[in-house]
Formats: sequence, C-alpha cells, structure tokens
Amino acid sequence: MANNSAIEWTEATWNPTTGCTKISSGCKNCYAATLSKRLKLMGVQKYENEFKFTEHEDDLELPVEWKKPKKIFVNSMSDLFHEESRTEFIMRCFDVMQRANWHTYQVLTKRPHKMAEFSELFAKYFGNIPSHIWMGTTVENQDNIWRLKELKKVKCEIRFVSFEPLIGPVGKIDLSGIHWAIIGGESGFGYRQVQEEWIMEIIKQCEKQKVAVFFKQWGGTRPKSGGRQINGRTYDEYPKIKQQFSTEKPLIAQMKIKTQFD
Repeated sequence: MANNSAIEWTEATWNPTTGCTKISSGCKNCYAATLSKRLKLMGVQKYENEFKFTEHEDDLELPVEWKKPKKIFVNSMSDLFHEESRTEFIMRCFDVMQRANWHTYQVLTKRPHKMAEFSELFAKYFGNIPSHIWMGTTVENQDNIWRLKELKKVKCEIRFVSFEPLIGPVGKIDLSGIHWAIIGGESGFGYRQVQEEWIMEIIKQCEKQKVAVFFKQWGGTRPKSGGRQINGRTYDEYPKIKQQFSTEKPLIAQMKIKTQFD
C-alpha cells in the first residue's frame, strides 16, 4: 500500500492481492515480478510467496482508513481477475470500494473476459459498477486488441484502456464505450523502445473519438528517462464524470457472499 504513488496517473496503490502469471508479450519485463523478488529478499512478509498469486485478507480494509479522497490504483502488483482469484474475494474488494466511495478506484486487468463475467454477477444484484470504480484493460500491441471487445462487455459506468507497455502499433481501434486511454513506453532492464508513430496513431484516434488521453512516459532504463512530453505537449487528461456516492448498505451486509459464490 502506498499513500503517495510514483505512478503519474494515480495517487495511491492498494494491493489486496499480490503475484500474477505472465500471459502476453507485454508481460516479458514485468516490473511487479522483479519488485516482488526484491521485496522477498528484503524480508517483506507480504511477498514471502514472491510472485505467486496470493490474496491478502489483512489488507482489505485499508482504503477505508484513508479519509482524504484519492485516485487508487487497485493491484499495482497483481491482477484482481487472475485465474486463481476467488469470486468471493473479488466481491469483498468491491464491498470495500463501495463503502469507501469517496475514493476513485482504477481497476486494471489483462483478463477482461473474467472482469466481464464478474460484472454480470455484480449487476445481477447491485446494478452496474458505479462511476467511482473505473474498469480497464491493457493493450500492448495488435495481438491484444481483442481485450477491448471484452472490456466493452463489462457492466460499468467508466472504462479505460492502458496502452502500456506499448511495444508495437495497434492499428485502427474502435473506442466506443471507452472513456480514458493511458499510453506509455516500457521501462527497466531490457526495455523495448516505443515509436512516436505508435503513440500518435493512438492519440489521434482518441481525439477523433473524444477519449481522454494520459501520456505517461516514453520509458527507457528508468520510467522517467524520456519524460512525458510529445510534440511539445503533456497529455494528462482524465474522464469527465459526476461522482455518484452510494448510500446503500455494504455488499456483504446485503448477501452472504461466501455461501453464494465460494
């Protein structure tokens, strides 16, 4: 958990799970896998399983303790919709997000098909995922465009796509139903150089389709190596939304999640 995240498009991180499995070319140089190994060597108990997917019951309530509203990146060190993630645990995470609804949550996955399946269940009992919880997927190149179609099936108010690490062109994309796009080059050891034309191709399509753009980084040996400007401009837009604060009871108070879903 980080109160002040170094990630440009968010303000804090919350990791109710840690660890993941590499499933696409963009995962090759995963920063979370490298950092997890380092944290284990440092003796951080939370990372005793290193990068093996693990749920952390003790960290569930952390956003409730933050009284000042923040943008919170959910699982910077994992994927909430990993194949081993239990529906009951995911629902408990969403229960926390509904109770601490003064924050804005940014939930990012490389498994939007599972995200869509969960949203169907959520909507059955509670309606669409509310506007303070943004649901997103990662697209690294043309091989992952299919994830956009799955993201559009998610029953939510705000959807976003992260083109990071951008390791190839994405071509023509249909951004209908998408509200925000993050773009960024890869960083770290063995990084793959992003090309300006790949970035501008996405920006132009976002502008034409009225999608907010956040250009995070050129990347390089370090995340900030190349800066954030492109063509003399910094893109740091966010979706324009009206926060809808829920007055409903917590999800867990409305239904016995453990017996229903586990």
